Amino acid sequence: MGTGADADTSTRYIQRSKTMRKKVLSVVLTGTMAAMMLAGCGGSSSSTSTSGTNTSGSTTSQAASSATTSTGSSSSGGSLRLVNGKIEVDAQLKELAQAYKDETGVDVQIESMGGGVDIQGTLKGYYQSDNMPDIFVCGGSADFSNWTGMLADMSDQAWVSDTDAAYKDADGKVIGFPYTTEAIGLAYNADILSKAGIDPASITGPDSMKSAFETLDSKKDELGLTAVIGYCAEATNLYWSTGNHLFGIYEDAGLARDDTTYADKLNNNGGEIDETRFKPYAEMIGLFNQYSDPSLLVSGTYDQQILNFASGKYAFVTQGSWIGATMTNDDKEAYDAAGDFKVGMLPYAFQDGIDTIQTNSPSWWAVFQNDNTAEAEKFLQWCAGDAGQKILVEKAGFISPFKSCTYVASDPFAETISDYTKAGKTSAWHWLDNKEGLAQNALGVVYQDYASGNIKDADTFTSTIEQVCKQYYSN
Repeated sequence: MGTGADADTSTRYIQRSKTMRKKVLSVVLTGTMAAMMLAGCGGSSSSTSTSGTNTSGSTTSQAASSATTSTGSSSSGGSLRLVNGKIEVDAQLKELAQAYKDETGVDVQIESMGGGVDIQGTLKGYYQSDNMPDIFVCGGSADFSNWTGMLADMSDQAWVSDTDAAYKDADGKVIGFPYTTEAIGLAYNADILSKAGIDPASITGPDSMKSAFETLDSKKDELGLTAVIGYCAEATNLYWSTGNHLFGIYEDAGLARDDTTYADKLNNNGGEIDETRFKPYAEMIGLFNQYSDPSLLVSGTYDQQILNFASGKYAFVTQGSWIGATMTNDDKEAYDAAGDFKVGMLPYAFQDGIDTIQTNSPSWWAVFQNDNTAEAEKFLQWCAGDAGQKILVEKAGFISPFKSCTYVASDPFAETISDYTKAGKTSAWHWLDNKEGLAQNALGVVYQDYASGNIKDADTFTSTIEQVCKQYYSN
Protein backbone atom coordinates (compact mmCIF):
# COMPACT_ATOMS: atom_id res chain seq x y z
CA MET A 1 0.00 0.00 0.00
CA GLY A 2 2.86 2.35 0.66
CA THR A 3 3.51 4.63 3.62
CA GLY A 4 1.23 5.25 6.54
CA ALA A 5 0.66 8.75 5.18
CA ASP A 6 -0.58 7.27 1.92
CA ALA A 7 -3.00 5.05 3.81
CA ASP A 8 -4.25 8.03 5.80
CA THR A 9 -4.82 9.99 2.60
CA SER A 10 -6.79 7.14 1.04
CA THR A 11 -8.88 6.64 4.15
CA ARG A 12 -9.72 10.35 4.28
CA TYR A 13 -10.95 10.28 0.68
CA ILE A 14 -13.15 7.27 1.31
CA GLN A 15 -14.52 8.73 4.57
CA ARG A 16 -15.12 12.06 2.82
CA SER A 17 -17.03 10.35 0.04
CA LYS A 18 -19.23 8.58 2.58
CA THR A 19 -19.88 11.84 4.43
CA MET A 20 -20.89 13.61 1.23
CA ARG A 21 -23.13 10.71 0.28
CA LYS A 22 -24.95 10.75 3.63
CA LYS A 23 -25.63 14.48 3.36
CA VAL A 24 -27.44 14.10 0.04
CA LEU A 25 -28.93 10.61 0.35
CA SER A 26 -32.51 11.82 0.31
CA VAL A 27 -31.81 13.98 -2.73
CA VAL A 28 -30.05 11.21 -4.62
CA LEU A 29 -32.90 8.80 -4.03
CA THR A 30 -35.60 11.23 -5.14
CA GLY A 31 -36.06 14.08 -7.56
CA THR A 32 -34.07 15.10 -10.57
CA MET A 33 -30.98 12.97 -9.95
CA ALA A 34 -32.99 9.79 -10.28
CA ALA A 35 -34.48 11.01 -13.55
CA MET A 36 -31.10 12.11 -14.86
CA MET A 37 -29.42 8.81 -14.09
CA LEU A 38 -32.15 6.92 -15.89
CA ALA A 39 -31.78 9.18 -18.90
CA GLY A 40 -28.02 8.57 -18.96
CA CYS A 41 -28.35 4.81 -18.75
CA GLY A 42 -31.23 4.10 -21.08
CA GLY A 43 -33.97 4.33 -18.44
CA SER A 44 -37.42 5.77 -18.81
CA SER A 45 -40.47 7.07 -17.01
CA SER A 46 -42.38 4.86 -14.64
CA SER A 47 -45.00 2.88 -16.53
CA THR A 48 -46.18 -0.58 -17.40
CA SER A 49 -48.01 -1.41 -20.59
CA THR A 50 -49.52 -4.60 -21.88
CA SER A 51 -51.85 -2.90 -24.35
CA GLY A 52 -51.78 0.20 -26.49
CA THR A 53 -52.40 2.46 -23.49
CA ASN A 54 -49.64 3.26 -20.98
CA THR A 55 -50.44 3.41 -17.27
CA SER A 56 -48.16 5.99 -15.66
CA GLY A 57 -46.84 5.55 -12.15
CA SER A 58 -47.42 1.81 -11.93
CA THR A 59 -45.99 0.00 -8.94
CA THR A 60 -44.32 -3.39 -9.08
CA SER A 61 -47.41 -5.15 -7.73
CA GLN A 62 -49.63 -3.32 -10.20
CA ALA A 63 -47.28 -4.27 -13.01
CA ALA A 64 -47.38 -7.93 -12.06
CA SER A 65 -51.16 -7.91 -11.74
CA SER A 66 -51.68 -6.10 -15.02
CA ALA A 67 -49.30 -8.36 -16.93
CA THR A 68 -50.78 -11.54 -15.51
CA THR A 69 -54.28 -10.44 -16.39
CA SER A 70 -53.31 -9.45 -19.91
CA THR A 71 -51.13 -12.36 -20.93
CA GLY A 72 -52.03 -15.25 -18.68
CA SER A 73 -49.53 -18.05 -18.17
CA SER A 74 -46.34 -18.63 -20.13
CA SER A 75 -46.94 -18.70 -23.86
CA SER A 76 -46.65 -21.80 -25.99
CA GLY A 77 -47.01 -22.83 -29.60
CA GLY A 78 -47.83 -19.90 -31.88
CA SER A 79 -47.25 -17.09 -29.41
CA LEU A 80 -44.39 -15.42 -27.55
CA ARG A 81 -44.20 -12.98 -24.67
CA LEU A 82 -41.50 -10.32 -24.33
CA VAL A 83 -40.86 -8.12 -21.28
CA ASN A 84 -39.43 -4.79 -22.45
CA GLY A 85 -37.71 -2.31 -20.12
CA LYS A 86 -38.08 0.81 -22.28
CA ILE A 87 -41.65 2.05 -21.96
CA GLU A 88 -41.00 4.90 -24.41
CA VAL A 89 -40.82 2.45 -27.33
CA ASP A 90 -43.83 0.34 -26.33
CA ALA A 91 -45.83 1.34 -29.41
CA GLN A 92 -42.89 0.75 -31.73
CA LEU A 93 -42.25 -2.72 -30.32
CA LYS A 94 -45.91 -3.54 -30.78
CA GLU A 95 -45.50 -2.48 -34.41
CA LEU A 96 -42.48 -4.80 -34.58
CA ALA A 97 -44.55 -7.63 -33.15
CA GLN A 98 -47.36 -7.01 -35.63
CA ALA A 99 -44.94 -7.09 -38.57
CA TYR A 100 -43.56 -10.40 -37.32
CA LYS A 101 -47.06 -11.82 -36.94
CA ASP A 102 -47.98 -10.68 -40.45
CA GLU A 103 -44.93 -12.49 -41.81
CA THR A 104 -44.90 -15.64 -39.66
CA GLY A 105 -48.28 -15.98 -37.96
CA VAL A 106 -46.60 -15.99 -34.54
CA ASP A 107 -48.20 -13.62 -32.03
CA VAL A 108 -45.64 -11.69 -29.90
CA GLN A 109 -47.13 -10.06 -26.81
CA ILE A 110 -45.14 -6.99 -25.69
CA GLU A 111 -45.19 -6.23 -21.97
CA SER A 112 -43.44 -2.93 -21.23
CA MET A 113 -42.16 -1.79 -17.84
CA GLY A 114 -40.71 1.61 -17.04
CA GLY A 115 -38.09 2.95 -14.66
CA GLY A 116 -40.32 3.01 -11.59
CA VAL A 117 -40.96 -0.72 -11.81
CA ASP A 118 -38.59 -3.24 -10.24
CA ILE A 119 -38.34 -5.37 -13.37
CA GLN A 120 -36.18 -8.08 -11.87
CA GLY A 121 -38.38 -8.26 -8.79
CA THR A 122 -41.44 -8.58 -11.00
CA LEU A 123 -39.77 -11.31 -13.02
CA LYS A 124 -38.93 -13.23 -9.86
CA GLY A 125 -42.60 -13.04 -8.94
CA TYR A 126 -43.49 -14.37 -12.38
CA TYR A 127 -41.08 -17.25 -11.90
CA GLN A 128 -42.57 -18.19 -8.55
CA SER A 129 -46.05 -18.21 -10.08
CA ASP A 130 -44.97 -20.15 -13.18
CA ASN A 131 -45.68 -17.12 -15.34
CA MET A 132 -42.30 -16.48 -16.98
CA PRO A 133 -42.08 -14.61 -20.29
CA ASP A 134 -40.18 -16.20 -23.17
CA ILE A 135 -37.93 -13.16 -23.67
CA PHE A 136 -37.09 -10.53 -21.05
CA VAL A 137 -34.73 -7.64 -20.46
CA CYS A 138 -31.57 -7.87 -18.34
CA GLY A 139 -29.42 -4.85 -17.57
CA GLY A 140 -26.07 -6.44 -16.74
CA SER A 141 -24.26 -9.08 -14.75
CA ALA A 142 -26.36 -8.62 -11.60
CA ASP A 143 -29.57 -9.18 -13.55
CA PHE A 144 -28.22 -12.12 -15.52
CA SER A 145 -26.97 -13.75 -12.32
CA ASN A 146 -30.58 -14.03 -11.17
CA TRP A 147 -31.19 -16.56 -13.95
CA THR A 148 -28.05 -18.69 -13.95
CA GLY A 149 -28.74 -21.98 -15.69
CA MET A 150 -32.18 -20.87 -16.88
CA LEU A 151 -31.28 -18.94 -20.05
CA ALA A 152 -30.82 -20.21 -23.57
CA ASP A 153 -27.28 -20.37 -24.96
CA MET A 154 -27.57 -18.44 -28.24
CA SER A 155 -23.93 -18.84 -29.27
CA ASP A 156 -24.95 -20.78 -32.39
CA GLN A 157 -27.32 -18.09 -33.69
CA ALA A 158 -26.43 -16.39 -36.97
CA TRP A 159 -26.76 -12.87 -35.57
CA VAL A 160 -23.91 -13.43 -33.10
CA SER A 161 -21.24 -13.07 -35.79
CA ASP A 162 -22.78 -9.77 -36.92
CA THR A 163 -22.26 -7.86 -33.66
CA ASP A 164 -19.67 -7.14 -31.00
CA ALA A 165 -22.29 -6.29 -28.40
CA ALA A 166 -23.76 -9.68 -27.42
CA TYR A 167 -23.77 -10.43 -23.70
CA LYS A 168 -21.62 -13.42 -22.73
CA ASP A 169 -21.55 -15.20 -19.41
CA ALA A 170 -18.39 -16.18 -17.53
CA ASP A 171 -18.07 -19.29 -19.70
CA GLY A 172 -18.26 -17.31 -22.93
CA LYS A 173 -21.80 -18.39 -23.79
CA VAL A 174 -23.98 -15.81 -25.51
CA ILE A 175 -27.06 -15.30 -23.34
CA GLY A 176 -28.04 -11.72 -24.19
CA PHE A 177 -29.34 -10.25 -27.48
CA PRO A 178 -28.28 -6.60 -28.01
CA TYR A 179 -31.24 -4.63 -29.33
CA THR A 180 -29.52 -1.24 -29.21
CA THR A 181 -26.17 0.27 -28.34
CA GLU A 182 -24.76 3.35 -26.59
CA ALA A 183 -21.35 4.91 -26.90
CA ILE A 184 -18.82 6.80 -24.82
CA GLY A 185 -16.46 9.10 -26.65
CA LEU A 186 -15.36 12.73 -26.67
CA ALA A 187 -18.55 14.25 -28.11
CA TYR A 188 -18.09 17.34 -30.26
CA ASN A 189 -19.97 20.06 -32.13
CA ALA A 190 -18.91 19.52 -35.73
CA ASP A 191 -20.01 22.98 -36.86
CA ILE A 192 -17.82 24.72 -34.29
CA LEU A 193 -14.79 22.61 -35.16
CA SER A 194 -15.33 23.38 -38.84
CA LYS A 195 -15.55 27.12 -38.17
CA ALA A 196 -12.34 26.88 -36.16
CA GLY A 197 -10.59 25.09 -39.03
CA ILE A 198 -10.14 21.86 -37.07
CA ASP A 199 -10.61 18.50 -38.73
CA PRO A 200 -11.86 16.06 -36.07
CA ALA A 201 -9.92 13.28 -37.79
CA SER A 202 -6.70 15.16 -37.02
CA ILE A 203 -7.17 14.72 -33.24
CA THR A 204 -5.39 11.40 -32.83
CA GLY A 205 -3.31 11.80 -29.68
CA PRO A 206 -2.47 14.05 -26.74
CA ASP A 207 -0.49 16.62 -28.73
CA SER A 208 -3.16 17.14 -31.40
CA MET A 209 -5.89 17.23 -28.75
CA LYS A 210 -4.03 19.92 -26.81
CA SER A 211 -3.42 21.90 -30.01
CA ALA A 212 -7.14 21.78 -30.90
CA PHE A 213 -8.10 22.95 -27.42
CA GLU A 214 -5.64 25.84 -27.61
CA THR A 215 -6.98 26.90 -31.02
CA LEU A 216 -10.58 26.80 -29.83
CA ASP A 217 -9.73 28.71 -26.68
CA SER A 218 -8.09 31.47 -28.70
CA LYS A 219 -11.26 31.79 -30.83
CA LYS A 220 -13.89 31.51 -28.11
CA ASP A 221 -15.36 34.97 -28.69
CA GLU A 222 -15.75 34.64 -32.44
CA LEU A 223 -17.16 31.13 -32.06
CA GLY A 224 -19.58 32.14 -29.32
CA LEU A 225 -18.11 29.65 -26.87
CA THR A 226 -18.32 29.84 -23.12
CA ALA A 227 -15.62 27.20 -22.85
CA VAL A 228 -13.80 24.67 -25.00
CA ILE A 229 -15.24 21.69 -23.16
CA GLY A 230 -18.14 20.96 -20.86
CA TYR A 231 -16.54 18.75 -18.22
CA CYS A 232 -18.05 18.43 -14.75
CA ALA A 233 -16.27 16.73 -11.84
CA GLU A 234 -18.87 17.48 -9.16
CA ALA A 235 -18.61 14.44 -6.91
CA THR A 236 -21.94 14.24 -5.12
CA ASN A 237 -24.31 13.82 -8.08
CA LEU A 238 -21.94 13.24 -11.00
CA TYR A 239 -19.50 10.72 -9.51
CA TRP A 240 -20.85 8.21 -12.07
CA SER A 241 -19.65 10.38 -14.93
CA THR A 242 -16.08 10.66 -13.66
CA GLY A 243 -15.67 7.54 -11.51
CA ASN A 244 -17.44 5.15 -13.89
CA HIS A 245 -17.48 6.47 -17.45
CA LEU A 246 -14.30 8.52 -17.53
CA PHE A 247 -12.33 6.14 -15.32
CA GLY A 248 -13.53 3.44 -17.70
CA ILE A 249 -11.68 5.25 -20.48
CA TYR A 250 -8.44 4.38 -18.69
CA GLU A 251 -9.57 0.77 -18.39
CA ASP A 252 -10.63 0.19 -22.01
CA ALA A 253 -9.85 2.93 -24.54
CA GLY A 254 -8.04 1.63 -27.61
CA LEU A 255 -8.25 -2.04 -26.57
CA ALA A 256 -9.86 -4.97 -28.34
CA ARG A 257 -13.34 -5.63 -27.00
CA ASP A 258 -12.25 -8.76 -25.16
CA ASP A 259 -9.07 -7.21 -23.74
CA THR A 260 -9.50 -6.78 -19.99
CA THR A 261 -5.85 -6.15 -19.11
CA TYR A 262 -6.33 -3.02 -17.01
CA ALA A 263 -9.70 -3.97 -15.59
CA ASP A 264 -8.20 -7.28 -14.47
CA LYS A 265 -5.20 -5.53 -12.95
CA LEU A 266 -7.56 -3.36 -10.94
CA ASN A 267 -10.00 -6.06 -9.88
CA ASN A 268 -7.66 -9.03 -9.45
CA ASN A 269 -4.67 -7.25 -7.93
CA GLY A 270 -6.32 -5.31 -5.15
CA GLY A 271 -6.94 -2.01 -6.95
CA GLU A 272 -3.66 -1.86 -8.86
CA ILE A 273 -3.26 0.92 -11.44
CA ASP A 274 -0.90 0.75 -14.41
CA GLU A 275 0.97 4.01 -13.90
CA THR A 276 2.50 4.00 -17.39
CA ARG A 277 -0.96 4.05 -18.93
CA PHE A 278 -2.66 6.14 -16.27
CA LYS A 279 -0.20 9.07 -16.30
CA PRO A 280 -1.05 10.26 -19.86
CA TYR A 281 -4.72 9.67 -19.05
CA ALA A 282 -4.31 11.92 -16.00
CA GLU A 283 -2.74 14.57 -18.22
CA MET A 284 -5.79 14.46 -20.48
CA ILE A 285 -8.09 14.96 -17.48
CA GLY A 286 -5.85 17.88 -16.50
CA LEU A 287 -6.44 19.35 -19.97
CA PHE A 288 -10.19 19.09 -19.37
CA ASN A 289 -9.76 20.84 -16.03
CA GLN A 290 -7.89 23.67 -17.70
CA TYR A 291 -10.33 24.29 -20.56
CA SER A 292 -13.68 23.54 -18.95
CA ASP A 293 -16.33 26.08 -17.98
CA PRO A 294 -15.30 27.23 -14.46
CA SER A 295 -18.94 27.57 -13.41
CA LEU A 296 -19.58 23.95 -14.35
CA LEU A 297 -16.34 22.24 -13.39
CA VAL A 298 -16.91 21.41 -9.71
CA SER A 299 -20.38 22.75 -8.95
CA GLY A 300 -22.44 22.22 -12.09
CA THR A 301 -25.20 19.77 -12.89
CA TYR A 302 -25.83 17.22 -15.60
CA ASP A 303 -28.74 19.29 -16.92
CA GLN A 304 -26.53 22.39 -17.20
CA GLN A 305 -23.79 20.41 -18.90
CA ILE A 306 -26.07 19.06 -21.63
CA LEU A 307 -28.11 22.25 -22.09
CA ASN A 308 -24.97 24.33 -22.60
CA PHE A 309 -23.61 21.87 -25.14
CA ALA A 310 -26.96 21.76 -26.95
CA SER A 311 -26.91 25.58 -26.95
CA GLY A 312 -23.55 25.67 -28.75
CA LYS A 313 -21.63 27.00 -25.75
CA TYR A 314 -19.09 24.14 -25.66
CA ALA A 315 -17.16 22.56 -28.52
CA PHE A 316 -16.80 19.28 -26.60
CA VAL A 317 -18.68 17.57 -23.80
CA THR A 318 -17.74 14.58 -21.64
CA GLN A 319 -20.95 12.56 -21.88
CA GLY A 320 -22.11 9.58 -23.91
CA SER A 321 -24.48 9.16 -26.82
CA TRP A 322 -27.53 9.13 -24.54
CA ILE A 323 -27.44 12.94 -24.49
CA GLY A 324 -28.75 12.93 -28.07
CA ALA A 325 -32.24 12.16 -26.79
CA THR A 326 -32.03 15.06 -24.32
CA MET A 327 -30.81 17.44 -27.00
CA THR A 328 -33.70 16.62 -29.32
CA ASN A 329 -36.39 16.50 -26.61
CA ASP A 330 -35.93 18.40 -23.34
CA ASP A 331 -33.35 20.78 -24.85
CA LYS A 332 -34.90 20.91 -28.32
CA GLU A 333 -35.62 24.66 -28.24
CA ALA A 334 -32.00 25.49 -27.37
CA TYR A 335 -30.65 22.95 -29.87
CA ASP A 336 -32.85 24.37 -32.64
CA ALA A 337 -31.71 27.91 -31.78
CA ALA A 338 -28.09 26.75 -32.05
CA GLY A 339 -28.76 25.48 -35.57
CA ASP A 340 -29.31 21.77 -34.91
CA PHE A 341 -25.58 21.36 -35.42
CA LYS A 342 -24.08 18.07 -36.46
CA VAL A 343 -22.35 16.15 -33.70
CA GLY A 344 -19.70 13.45 -33.63
CA MET A 345 -17.43 11.53 -31.31
CA LEU A 346 -13.69 11.24 -31.03
CA PRO A 347 -11.67 8.57 -29.28
CA TYR A 348 -10.35 9.71 -25.92
CA ALA A 349 -6.86 9.54 -27.40
CA PHE A 350 -4.75 10.15 -24.30
CA GLN A 351 -2.06 8.07 -26.03
CA ASP A 352 -1.13 8.04 -29.70
CA GLY A 353 -2.78 5.10 -31.41
CA ILE A 354 -6.01 5.05 -29.41
CA ASP A 355 -8.57 4.98 -32.21
CA THR A 356 -11.74 3.52 -30.70
CA ILE A 357 -14.81 4.79 -28.98
CA GLN A 358 -16.43 2.56 -26.36
CA THR A 359 -19.78 0.99 -27.13
CA ASN A 360 -22.02 -1.35 -25.25
CA SER A 361 -25.66 -2.24 -24.91
CA PRO A 362 -27.44 -0.62 -21.96
CA SER A 363 -29.42 -3.87 -21.60
CA TRP A 364 -30.12 -7.09 -23.45
CA TRP A 365 -32.97 -9.47 -24.25
CA ALA A 366 -32.52 -12.91 -22.72
CA VAL A 367 -34.41 -16.08 -23.69
CA PHE A 368 -35.91 -18.18 -20.89
CA GLN A 369 -35.44 -21.90 -21.50
CA ASN A 370 -38.86 -23.46 -22.05
CA ASP A 371 -40.86 -25.12 -24.81
CA ASN A 372 -40.81 -21.84 -26.74
CA THR A 373 -37.04 -21.36 -26.82
CA ALA A 374 -36.60 -22.23 -30.50
CA GLU A 375 -39.48 -19.91 -31.47
CA ALA A 376 -38.02 -17.11 -29.36
CA GLU A 377 -34.63 -17.52 -31.04
CA LYS A 378 -36.29 -17.33 -34.46
CA PHE A 379 -37.93 -14.06 -33.47
CA LEU A 380 -34.63 -12.54 -32.30
CA GLN A 381 -32.92 -13.64 -35.51
CA TRP A 382 -35.67 -11.87 -37.43
CA CYS A 383 -35.16 -8.76 -35.28
CA ALA A 384 -31.47 -8.78 -36.26
CA GLY A 385 -32.38 -8.98 -39.94
CA ASP A 386 -33.48 -6.29 -42.38
CA ALA A 387 -37.20 -6.19 -41.55
CA GLY A 388 -36.65 -6.07 -37.80
CA GLN A 389 -33.81 -3.57 -37.96
CA LYS A 390 -35.81 -1.19 -40.12
CA ILE A 391 -38.45 -0.89 -37.41
CA LEU A 392 -36.07 -0.94 -34.42
CA VAL A 393 -33.84 1.74 -35.95
CA GLU A 394 -36.21 3.95 -37.93
CA LYS A 395 -39.26 3.71 -35.67
CA ALA A 396 -37.89 2.93 -32.19
CA GLY A 397 -34.81 5.11 -32.74
CA PHE A 398 -32.36 2.43 -31.60
CA ILE A 399 -28.74 2.62 -32.70
CA SER A 400 -28.10 -0.74 -34.31
CA PRO A 401 -25.36 -2.95 -32.87
CA PHE A 402 -25.32 -5.04 -36.06
CA LYS A 403 -22.61 -4.43 -38.63
CA SER A 404 -24.78 -5.41 -41.59
CA CYS A 405 -27.55 -2.96 -40.72
CA THR A 406 -28.01 -0.27 -43.37
CA TYR A 407 -30.45 1.88 -41.40
CA VAL A 408 -29.41 4.88 -39.32
CA ALA A 409 -31.50 6.23 -36.45
CA SER A 410 -32.51 9.88 -36.23
CA ASP A 411 -30.51 10.28 -33.00
CA PRO A 412 -27.78 12.92 -33.47
CA PHE A 413 -25.04 10.43 -32.56
CA ALA A 414 -26.37 7.46 -34.53
CA GLU A 415 -24.31 8.02 -37.66
CA THR A 416 -20.95 8.33 -35.92
CA ILE A 417 -21.62 5.25 -33.76
CA SER A 418 -22.65 3.29 -36.84
CA ASP A 419 -19.48 4.36 -38.65
CA TYR A 420 -17.22 3.25 -35.78
CA THR A 421 -19.12 -0.02 -35.41
CA LYS A 422 -18.90 -0.93 -39.09
CA ALA A 423 -15.20 -0.05 -39.11
CA GLY A 424 -14.57 -2.32 -36.14
CA LYS A 425 -13.23 0.64 -34.18
CA THR A 426 -14.98 0.07 -30.86
CA SER A 427 -13.81 -1.03 -27.44
CA ALA A 428 -16.06 -2.47 -24.76
CA TRP A 429 -16.51 -1.04 -21.29
CA HIS A 430 -15.74 -2.99 -18.14
CA TRP A 431 -16.33 -0.44 -15.39
CA LEU A 432 -19.48 -2.38 -14.50
CA ASP A 433 -17.16 -5.09 -13.15
CA ASN A 434 -15.29 -2.74 -10.79
CA LYS A 435 -15.79 -3.24 -7.07
CA GLU A 436 -19.26 -2.06 -6.13
CA GLY A 437 -19.33 1.56 -5.03
CA LEU A 438 -15.82 2.41 -6.23
CA ALA A 439 -16.95 5.47 -8.17
CA GLN A 440 -19.33 6.80 -5.54
CA ASN A 441 -17.35 5.94 -2.45
CA ALA A 442 -13.81 6.67 -3.61
CA LEU A 443 -13.04 7.97 -7.11
CA GLY A 444 -15.52 10.82 -7.54
CA VAL A 445 -13.97 13.00 -4.83
CA VAL A 446 -10.46 12.52 -6.26
CA TYR A 447 -11.58 13.80 -9.69
CA GLN A 448 -13.27 16.75 -7.98
CA ASP A 449 -10.12 17.62 -6.01
CA TYR A 450 -8.04 17.46 -9.19
CA ALA A 451 -10.49 19.79 -10.90
CA SER A 452 -10.54 22.24 -7.98
CA GLY A 453 -6.74 22.39 -7.71
CA ASN A 454 -6.47 20.55 -4.41
CA ILE A 455 -4.52 17.93 -6.37
CA LYS A 456 -1.86 19.90 -8.17
CA ASP A 457 -0.78 17.80 -11.15
CA ALA A 458 -1.11 14.58 -13.13
CA ASP A 459 1.56 12.79 -11.09
CA THR A 460 -0.25 13.50 -7.83
CA PHE A 461 -3.61 12.59 -9.35
CA THR A 462 -2.15 9.27 -10.53
CA SER A 463 -0.64 8.39 -7.16
CA THR A 464 -3.77 9.46 -5.29
CA ILE A 465 -6.05 7.37 -7.51
CA GLU A 466 -3.82 4.35 -6.93
CA GLN A 467 -3.73 4.89 -3.17
CA VAL A 468 -7.48 5.25 -2.97
CA CYS A 469 -8.16 2.23 -5.20
CA LYS A 470 -5.85 -0.02 -3.18
CA GLN A 471 -7.39 1.14 0.07
CA TYR A 472 -10.91 0.61 -1.24
CA TYR A 473 -10.18 -2.88 -2.56
CA SER A 474 -8.49 -3.85 0.69
CA ASN A 475 -11.62 -3.14 2.73
